[in-house]
Amino acid sequence: MDSLHLLSIFFFFLTLISFLEGTSLIDGDKQALLDFINQLPHSRSLNWNQNTTVCNSWTGITCSQDGSRVVAVRLPAIGCHGPIPANTLGRLSALQILSLRSNGISGSFPLDLYKLNNLSYLYLQFNKFSGPLPNDFSIWKNLTAINLSNNGFNGFVPLSISNLTQITSLNLANNSLSGQIPEIYSLNLQQLDLSNNQFTGIVPVSLVKFPPAAFTGNNLTSGNLSALPGERKPTNRKLSQSGLLWIIIVSSTLGLIGFGFLLIVCYLRRRGNDVFSGKMMIEKGNMSPEKVISRTVDANNRLFFFEGCNYAFDLEDLLRASAEVLGKGTFGMAYKAILEDANAVVVKRLKEIGVGKREFEQHMELVGSIRHENVVELRAYYYSKDEKLLVYDYYGEDGSVAAMLHGKRGEDDRVPLDWETRWRVATGAARGIAQIHANKLVHGNVKSSNIFLNSEQYGCVSDVGLSAIMGQLAQSIARASGYRAPEVTDTRKALQPSDVYSFGVLLLELLTGKSPVHAKGGDEIVHLVRWVHSVVREEWTAEVFDIELLKYANIEEEMVEMLQIALACVTRIPDQRPKMIEVVSMVENVRRIQPEKKLDFP
Repeated sequence: MDSLHLLSIFFFFLTLISFLEGTSLIDGDKQALLDFINQLPHSRSLNWNQNTTVCNSWTGITCSQDGSRVVAVRLPAIGCHGPIPANTLGRLSALQILSLRSNGISGSFPLDLYKLNNLSYLYLQFNKFSGPLPNDFSIWKNLTAINLSNNGFNGFVPLSISNLTQITSLNLANNSLSGQIPEIYSLNLQQLDLSNNQFTGIVPVSLVKFPPAAFTGNNLTSGNLSALPGERKPTNRKLSQSGLLWIIIVSSTLGLIGFGFLLIVCYLRRRGNDVFSGKMMIEKGNMSPEKVISRTVDANNRLFFFEGCNYAFDLEDLLRASAEVLGKGTFGMAYKAILEDANAVVVKRLKEIGVGKREFEQHMELVGSIRHENVVELRAYYYSKDEKLLVYDYYGEDGSVAAMLHGKRGEDDRVPLDWETRWRVATGAARGIAQIHANKLVHGNVKSSNIFLNSEQYGCVSDVGLSAIMGQLAQSIARASGYRAPEVTDTRKALQPSDVYSFGVLLLELLTGKSPVHAKGGDEIVHLVRWVHSVVREEWTAEVFDIELLKYANIEEEMVEMLQIALACVTRIPDQRPKMIEVVSMVENVRRIQPEKKLDFP
């Protein structure tokens, strides 16, 4: 056997050994994570189990590029409580990022974390930890960011924190720490918050570059505080007349500038009442929701997640995520937010809520309990005095049925909705609304912009039940959409028959390709329901249907049957409208044959 052959065998066995070692390491990390989550009580379910691959599918887990080790664990706001189990996380020796923030974890600083020598980012804020901080921070030589705020840590900050030469962010706010603040000489430190503790003494020389807000809420005395940026010592020098004149001139100029700025702000507010909404924001495209959501968001009012939600994020993640405006609806603005783990969610920012916190939460519990393939599930919500946010799944780049049906009509690159797709939209939406009614709820805002396609390409209903908790809409707004039943004078008091009417309008929209309220030419406004009634009354039924549907053969009878269902739904007298469960049966029975091949003519 020649030397080349022997060398090939050697490298083969070397590769095999490396592969087996890598497999063994990741299996060890996997078992450590399973031991951790199985021993730590938590309210939200995770998709972690022995039969799935930890690196590709487990919520909140990131592996190294070669898949041999777990390098990040991000499990914020999953409802953990109790102390961290011993000999679990400490076995993840390659771990670089650990985020367990916004849970209810208690006990002293976890001994397991002392074993994580490669740790670079540690986020344990908003938990119930207590006792002293780690005595020796120098064991984490690579520590870049540490946030232990909003816990119950007490005692001194150890001098070893000065050894963190790589630290860029340190947050120990809202604890019960005491004693003097030690020097921190790291040239990389950019963010510091030591507020609301029980520190005494003076601010160390190495930290005076940070603003006073980083030290408020402590028992610090004067000293280096007087040298903080933005503060000047008083002088006893008298001003000359020329100096006084210059001050008057400068003050007057600044006053005029300020007055002009105030006029501009008032003008912008009159135009939109929301400096972040409208065309300017849409043109920017991507920005953080933190830019559009009030800065007064109270982090103590955390996101509430519903059972079965496998997302691993908290309010802080949501505010930091990049966002794209999806549209401004009846009840608020909607954004697409890209989370740190690349998942996309829809965040709806509600406006003009008409109920208090208790009633809001009770209603969200009802809405969040609906589990159906044709209803967009509410995954989480947030309530504070200034902000009310809802979090939903994101349903792809195609957008709503309204966008697919009406967007870019007449353009060459547009793909018209065929009859099969429109039937699936109607069938899925009918099933979803029927399920909402079965839960003794009213949707209250059924329209094509609130219908999306699910993975099976059936209609899926979103924005469930929001009308019941919103403030009263102006009549001009309430009527403008063209979907609302004639008996609805207060959108908060809509009943199930009004949902049936709105669904009937949706069917007419699918059949005609026209918006519920549209301009015919000049200043003439056409209401779809009235127009369809007038056409049918003149026995010109064929002229009702969307010209894009006339390219398909052998569907006329089905379209006429769907038209009859729609007209039954939009009857003016509520008691004469069919129940939604009956509508489901009728719509399902419309499609008795497979869709015919599209006819080959322009």
